[in-house]
Amino acid sequence: MLGFMNITKALADENRVRILLALYGENELCVCRLIDMLELAPSTVSKHLFILRNARLVNCRKEGRWMHYRLNTNGASKVVNGALEWVIRSMAEDPLVRKDAERLRDILSEETTTKCGS
Repeated sequence: MLGFMNITKALADENRVRILLALYGENELCVCRLIDMLELAPSTVSKHLFILRNARLVNCRKEGRWMHYRLNTNGASKVVNGALEWVIRSMAEDPLVRKDAERLRDILSEETTTKCGS
């Protein structure tokens, strides 16, 4: 029951859903890229990512001082995978999600030195 409640809590926020959809489009993203895409304070993005990790919807790894995130598809329960698939199907055509995808493409294509080096 706790896992289900953590997933529903994680999916109850627009910004967390936006993070999931951004990660779906990319293999892995540095937290600095997610901060740039969402245009939110680093502490706010970190809180959202904590909730997503707690729900087992994302995995992370540390590289230097930066955290990199990806969807948790390997070893995740059927409930987690089902929740991710449902979110992706339901929101893929949303205008804000499309805008986020364009913004993320711009962020990733910048040739200047980035904060995280990725």
